[in-house]
Amino acid sequence: MMEEYDIIVLGTGLKECILSGLMSQSGKRVLHIDQNPHSGGESASISPLEELYKMFKVPGSAKSIGHGKEWNIDLIPKFFLSNGELVKILVHTEVTRYMDFKVVEGSYVYKAGKVHKVPCTEEEAHASDLMGMFDKRRFRKLLLFALNFDVRKPRTYQDVDPNKMTTRDLFCRFDLGLDVMEFTGHAIALHSSEGYLDQPCGETIRRIRLYSESLSRHNTSPYLYPVYGLRELPQGFARLSAEYGGTFLLNRAVDELVMDNGKVKAVKSEGKLFHCKQLICDPSYVPNRVRKVGRVIRVICLLNHPVKNTHEANSCQIIIPQTQINRKSDIYISVVSYAHNVASDGMYIATVSTTAETNDPEKEVQPGLELLEPIMQKFVKVSKVLVPNEDGKKSQIFVSCSYDAVNHFDADCEDIKDMYRRITGAELCHNDIMNDYFATQL
Repeated sequence: MMEEYDIIVLGTGLKECILSGLMSQSGKRVLHIDQNPHSGGESASISPLEELYKMFKVPGSAKSIGHGKEWNIDLIPKFFLSNGELVKILVHTEVTRYMDFKVVEGSYVYKAGKVHKVPCTEEEAHASDLMGMFDKRRFRKLLLFALNFDVRKPRTYQDVDPNKMTTRDLFCRFDLGLDVMEFTGHAIALHSSEGYLDQPCGETIRRIRLYSESLSRHNTSPYLYPVYGLRELPQGFARLSAEYGGTFLLNRAVDELVMDNGKVKAVKSEGKLFHCKQLICDPSYVPNRVRKVGRVIRVICLLNHPVKNTHEANSCQIIIPQTQINRKSDIYISVVSYAHNVASDGMYIATVSTTAETNDPEKEVQPGLELLEPIMQKFVKVSKVLVPNEDGKKSQIFVSCSYDAVNHFDADCEDIKDMYRRITGAELCHNDIMNDYFATQL
């Protein structure tokens, strides 16, 4: 095994594995080290079920909840927007060779104490009680505007300056009521708080268009989820890295990072030096180079029934907008099941997550937990949200951000693209034309 590498990657989380695969594919010599016995890092998938009980120190037996080996539980479950950046990276790198996907069966939003389906078709939109008749017409005009909007073609702006007009003013321009603004901002544009309303509207237009384009691919929801869970994702990129010559060392301690004039020179692991020009890692490997900017609570719930008012869906997303429960941040619920080969027959995994705002985070997610009752078993974790102190250009140490509370990959893809830009000095480019993989596989 070589001791000289272009890049050393510490940790086998999703972001680290994607960057490892991309760097190997571009011809870099990559060494990938993980100090954990299992892959995935903070975003690992745990199997068998007994391991989840041990990890969370939950008393009791998993035997009453099916066969342990039939479970693959994501610690940080997130869905893919089917026309989103992560899917484009998957297609571009051909990691789709290693994975199969299923369309998530529905997207829902909480309003006035009830769970409502986010309309996916014209028929559902007409029947939905989320909006009144006139609101539906105004919302449709906004949707058509967003779909026709092209930042490269000012003639599509219709006197809307995406860099100056706020989203609040954009919504007022289309005469949207408060209920429609909330539904559009949180269930379609997927903003997690109200701050977006006073920001330039270009980002919200982009998000509305992305949601609509993703939905148009499958008609039941805009979201995808891998068969066998998210563990397939880092494993797919690890295979890509190995295919292009990447080397992996798992369950191996990292002793220290060796620096030379403020720049990384090598990684010392179990007494052996591995030299490198650049280093990529998650925050757990460099606690002195990151800072805490918040906390996230996630509650993994095992159920023996579909979630009420979701049309018996085997998988779905539920968003509880923060204004509905007097919070600053939305609450997210992701539901997957035996249909994705992640649970025993007839069983479901629902995860409730949000940004913690008080000293009693578990109380904060209670509105989400109430929608899931009865719950067979809960696993609660409060995690720090860590971000790097510097951009890494001087030290050549590039640290990923922790995962946020939302249950889609938008922010994580932005972090990957930003890290790639800082590491290589180039933009992460992929083909804009999506191949027909998902059309033939789903």
